[in-house]
Amino acid sequence: MNVAENFVRYALKIGALELVPEVRKLKSGRVSPYFFNSGLFNTGEALSELAEAYDFTEKIPWSTDIIFGPAYKGIPLAATVATAIWKKHGVKICFAFNRKEAKGHGEKGIIVGHPLVGKRVCIVDDVMTTGTSSGEAVDIIRANGGIPIACAIAFDRQERGNNTELSAVQEFEHNYDIPVYSVATLTDLISVLEKDTGSYSPTIQNRKEALEKILIYRNEYGIK
Repeated sequence: MNVAENFVRYALKIGALELVPEVRKLKSGRVSPYFFNSGLFNTGEALSELAEAYDFTEKIPWSTDIIFGPAYKGIPLAATVATAIWKKHGVKICFAFNRKEAKGHGEKGIIVGHPLVGKRVCIVDDVMTTGTSSGEAVDIIRANGGIPIACAIAFDRQERGNNTELSAVQEFEHNYDIPVYSVATLTDLISVLEKDTGSYSPTIQNRKEALEKILIYRNEYGIK
């Protein structure tokens, strides 16, 4: 079973991976023929599918003590991934996340969930567009006594930054010396579009046109 391609198929089915032959402008200023929106994993079923796709043995090291989700999209991910690991592997793993602002009463500070002190921590997030969010998570974990050992994301666009030959993932790995694992990548999306003939949703009716534009986009912006 190809976990990555099955994840791509499910994401296409619910529209979280959207094909946009007419292209859409990204925050980077580029116009992309596809778009990944993890916000559409917004049902119990979809969130469960997303959490289970973070295959524990591959994406999240067995040595992990705590799953950490950066606010805000990482918060439900941390909880559901920890739950999925327990249900699938019977491994009790803790989770934590951060607040945007420190709280002065009750559960003080910015960390909610299991304390990070002395614990090996894996960050889970949806995508890594610039590495800024995940980089901030590394700083937060270290500031609170944790040891960041890995980062797992749902989708890697595998494209260069605006002023570098490195992708956001490669730049993060270079800057922090922490490996990044992705559930699926642009390569997996292309593979599915090239060999599948079924229709997953109305967004994939223009499969051929979208695939052609995705290949052009990858040729222009893809990492070497």
